Amino acid sequence: MNRPARPPASTTASTDLAHRSLAAVWHPCTQMKLHEDAPPLAISSGEGPWLIDADGRRYLDAISSWWVNLFGHGDARIRAAVHAQLDQLEHVMLAGCTHEPVVRLSERLAALTGLGHAFYGSDGASATEVALKMSAHYWRNRGQPDKNSFIAVTGSYHGETLGALAVTDIALFRSTYEPLLRRQSVVPSPDWRLAPAGDDALAFARRQALGLEAYLAEHHRSVAALIIEPLVQCAGGMAMYHTEYLRQARELCTLYGVHLICDEIAVGFGRTGSLFAHQQAGIRPDLLCLSKALTGGFLPLAVTLATEDIFQAFYHHDLRRGFLHSHSYTGNPLACAAANAVLDHFETRDVLADNAALAGRLNDAAQTLAQHRRVRNWRHLGMIWAADIDGLGASDANARFAQAALRHGALLRPIGATVYWMPPYCLSDSDLQHLADATLAALNEALP
Repeated sequence: MNRPARPPASTTASTDLAHRSLAAVWHPCTQMKLHEDAPPLAISSGEGPWLIDADGRRYLDAISSWWVNLFGHGDARIRAAVHAQLDQLEHVMLAGCTHEPVVRLSERLAALTGLGHAFYGSDGASATEVALKMSAHYWRNRGQPDKNSFIAVTGSYHGETLGALAVTDIALFRSTYEPLLRRQSVVPSPDWRLAPAGDDALAFARRQALGLEAYLAEHHRSVAALIIEPLVQCAGGMAMYHTEYLRQARELCTLYGVHLICDEIAVGFGRTGSLFAHQQAGIRPDLLCLSKALTGGFLPLAVTLATEDIFQAFYHHDLRRGFLHSHSYTGNPLACAAANAVLDHFETRDVLADNAALAGRLNDAAQTLAQHRRVRNWRHLGMIWAADIDGLGASDANARFAQAALRHGALLRPIGATVYWMPPYCLSDSDLQHLADATLAALNEALP
């Protein structure tokens, strides 16, 4: 049995916890054998943008613990909201029942997005699954059952359950499971890094939209929806693109009778500089997927928001026309209380303006890093920074970089050759300088 040996009695609390974890926990998105050389980080507490391990060492959480944390670990407002809800009601099924936190959250999300019907799940992949099923079922209910295929863009990522994986275009995630997946179609990505010489981001977005137009012109009768990550394809290497592509996509979907699904699981709640990324294009999707930062990193929760037209297609006395999808913890009151506290933050202070000022200071602190000889395509949008690094991409180089970053007090997790920051919104000036300095030091140490 290939399990790591228990550490000697003289090891630290962090080492002991890491070894216990490797013997008992199957960690996600991980080749477990690689942990023989780099055990998992044993975290015991969090404070603002910092994670603290079992031996008291501190690491700046530069990636918001997989993009979920907004206002810092242990945020007082969200924590108080969860505590208060725990004293009232921990859970009730949402089939045939309801409760104040889920109603209030749904009303607030409708007011913010113009999408008035909220269907809840537990994670981002479930939000994607709901959106795909809802779109195809809509067309069936409208008498067009053959509209049941989907389009994504190259390099897209929408989750790792089978439906979500079918519209994901990253080989690392989908190649092993290809025989289990329903084949879908992809159109060219508007990622501006792919632009030919002479094209700026706007011109390239328009060029790439022509590919979408050509596909829809030929295949729209069988297409239920286009699913897209607005403005940033995160797991695809923080690929950024111009708002014009979203505007064109909305026009084309409307013209050809295809739903537009905006997957804002990673980019919602201020990450791109607006509350929701699609708002920068002045559009409204037919279906909107949210998760991750929805609860500020406190509890699992996802929501798929739909237009009135989509909702009405299911509103019928025939049970078979209803949307028969469920999760046991759908609309959990504790998670909804956390999400309402997140929205309270946005209502009671100008989070977006504060973030813009913070981003300006972090850009100043990062100038030396941005000009490093190994850095290409330095890019920034809202509270997301990314750069492609010459010498990264192979697993051993990425592991060296991640371990070097930990030694310098920062949690960083490269995506292929891309190093990125997506930190919580609570960095002090000393925190952001630490982040820039630690990333630069890790780069020089791992790739001299």
